[in-house]
Amino acid sequence: QVQLVESGGGLVQAGGSLRLSCVASGRTFSTYDMGWFRQAPGKERETVAIIRSTGGSTYYADSVKGRYTISRDNAKNTVYLQMNTLKPEDTALYYCAARRGARIYTSPREYHYWGQGTQVTVSS
Repeated sequence: QVQLVESGGGLVQAGGSLRLSCVASGRTFSTYDMGWFRQAPGKERETVAIIRSTGGSTYYADSVKGRYTISRDNAKNTVYLQMNTLKPEDTALYYCAARRGARIYTSPREYHYWGQGTQVTVSS
């Protein structure tokens, strides 16, 4: 089992940047695929970005391609989400999540372990 704690959220103006971090407990972080997801009020949780356990493969939602970058440091048990050129529609509670798997999974329903979330608010 893995426990996840996100940080780095906040209030930023449109066009600004934020870097989210998610620290995992345990010694097996390097065996988990990691994902960032977000949920805005009244909307379903959606996938933002996924990174495979080795960091060798990534997936991005079309809405964030070219603006967001997911990365990980297995030595620090941490996954990051660099968010640039933020837009008001990026406002949401951002979660990180983990799962093991033989292939990349892109649906939030397929992730087993979740953090508590960090709020990102982008003002216009």
